[in-house]
Amino acid sequence: MSVAVDGPAARIVVALDVDELDQAVALARRLSGRVGWLKVGLELFTREGPRAVAAIAEHAPVFLDLKLHDIPTTVARSVASVARLDAGLLTVHASGGPTMLRAAADAAGEASGGRLRLLAVTVLTSTSDDELAAMGCDGAEVQVPRLAAMAIASGIDGLVCAPVDLGRVRAAVGSDALVVTPGIRAQASDSDDHARAMSASAAVRAGADLLVIGRPITRADDPVAAVEAIVATLA
Repeated sequence: MSVAVDGPAARIVVALDVDELDQAVALARRLSGRVGWLKVGLELFTREGPRAVAAIAEHAPVFLDLKLHDIPTTVARSVASVARLDAGLLTVHASGGPTMLRAAADAAGEASGGRLRLLAVTVLTSTSDDELAAMGCDGAEVQVPRLAAMAIASGIDGLVCAPVDLGRVRAAVGSDALVVTPGIRAQASDSDDHARAMSASAAVRAGADLLVIGRPITRADDPVAAVEAIVATLA
């Protein structure tokens, strides 16, 4: 059974971005009772399917990061399928539009009775303003709050945005929406493939509810010590 976590550690979502279930379960076992959520991403889910969610859910609540983006009917049916799994959070793309988002929200409510909460991804943390311009979009300072407001108006529970966009997102949607930020690093300079990263403590001060952290924990020599060090910065 998964273990509930209180305090600053409850904010931490560890991204199990691996493709081997045994490796993911080993990490989950070590981190059980030490973090709020464990994230199962597309890489692991496409290889192992629903059994990955079931295995990780034995150790912590599961954040299923599939970033669904398709026609409304397909997304709604996919959300209803996820509602039968042991996942508490599921991502969809805000850029799918209001009809898709409303269909997803309705499906989650009907299939899970509110147990499954949806998060709309605004702009990926790996996407720079130059790339947004190449796609014919406004820069992140305009695009992110626009998508955030649309998603919440469409019935989505929360949002995923880069740390540097937190202030604009909070201004667009208020304090009630659940806001999750990836691109969290032990030091803001350690950006890896996230173009707009930030430290954990800075992200919380900027308004993040949950912090998605991957490599600084999963690739550490001692993942538990890495979690404890990050939690200490949040206390």
